[in-house]
Amino acid sequence: MENKAKISVFGAGKMGTGIALQFAVTGFPVKLLAFDVREQQTSAGVIEDNLKLLAENGLVDVVGIGTRPSHGMRKGVVVNIEQTVQSIRGAIEDAELMAGCEINSVYVGIAGGHIAGINSHGVIAVKGGEVGQRDVERALDAARAVAIPADREVIHILPQEYIVDNQRGIADPLGMAGVRLEVKVHIVTGAVTSAQNIVRSCHRSELEVSDIALESLASAKAVLTEEERELGVALVDIGGGTTDIAVLSMNGVAVSSSLKVAGNYFDEMIARYVRRQHGVVIGQVTAENVKIQIGQVYPRDEERSMNVKGRDFKTGMPKVITLTSTEIFEVLRRPARMITDEVLAVLEQTSPELVSDISENGITLTGGCSQIWGMDLLIAERTGIGCVLADDPDACTAYGAGKSLAWINHMQEGPINIARKRAMRG
Repeated sequence: MENKAKISVFGAGKMGTGIALQFAVTGFPVKLLAFDVREQQTSAGVIEDNLKLLAENGLVDVVGIGTRPSHGMRKGVVVNIEQTVQSIRGAIEDAELMAGCEINSVYVGIAGGHIAGINSHGVIAVKGGEVGQRDVERALDAARAVAIPADREVIHILPQEYIVDNQRGIADPLGMAGVRLEVKVHIVTGAVTSAQNIVRSCHRSELEVSDIALESLASAKAVLTEEERELGVALVDIGGGTTDIAVLSMNGVAVSSSLKVAGNYFDEMIARYVRRQHGVVIGQVTAENVKIQIGQVYPRDEERSMNVKGRDFKTGMPKVITLTSTEIFEVLRRPARMITDEVLAVLEQTSPELVSDISENGITLTGGCSQIWGMDLLIAERTGIGCVLADDPDACTAYGAGKSLAWINHMQEGPINIARKRAMRG
């Protein structure tokens, strides 16, 4: 939950504040650069590996890290390109210096409240009685033929399952005999301008963007086993700017959602309460320290307190007040409930069969703000499903950064469209 970067195994993690951008640098052998761009801090990690080995087993090694103060992002979108560029450049310089290499090309992870997911399906007649690559491509083309607003673009088309002549649950239909091929997909879209501003920030940092990937998929790869992703599980990633929720089954994404309520919103609620109730103005860093030290979103027998220094709202003079965990609990109940409401909404969009599987396998919590006391208990109580906190939730996005590159490329439909490729190259 601290606004302090943790670079471990695969790169930089998502902390309690801000939105993470993951970057991977291409080459042979591969050097991957993963870093966070958030409202508090930007972090970068250079990872080295062979592309073939990466695709096979995800074995990577960190060879360089970099951390710089970050500004210019809010709730997953760039609000100041120049500040974002400075943060990116600083973190990259530190990482390059340690790794002894130059970073030129990156894969960009994207998150934020503008991200949305919809389910679709496509059906085609198989030519020749055997499913070939062209048949798979035609089925995916049929599935993506949905109305997308002009201000949004497709980030991923993730196959959930293929159906050949009513035989369901097929992960790879190539070579199978049949006359009818159907595919169910999850289409992830994002705001065109948000993606463009991230790409422009990279370009102005002298980085070429190879592709854009959904950040929550990296978290899923890091904290969920292949068996869990196959059988059915829910992932709740509570970061700084947004809470990202994904239901995974058959090694694909069934339902996804993003909510603009997370660590930053908790901090804002604490700062507003202190000003209104105590007449004291405190900054975001102080509010976050309160959240970390005595924050809770579920009843707790132990009463805790801490002294907080701020500025008197009327006189402007320094003033010290004492806050209790009971006070902060009352402040954070509402935003915590908003998160659990969104989890319930996602489960309602999920098929009853998959919800049953999730009930057995549970809900996994990750992200910096997931560590606030009682969040797992609250989600478990409201959903009736067991909820566990991932190991090292701060850095789990980074753990999956290298692994997810091959996984996402395997899941999604082909290369990104030519128009977006050209936009990324500038």
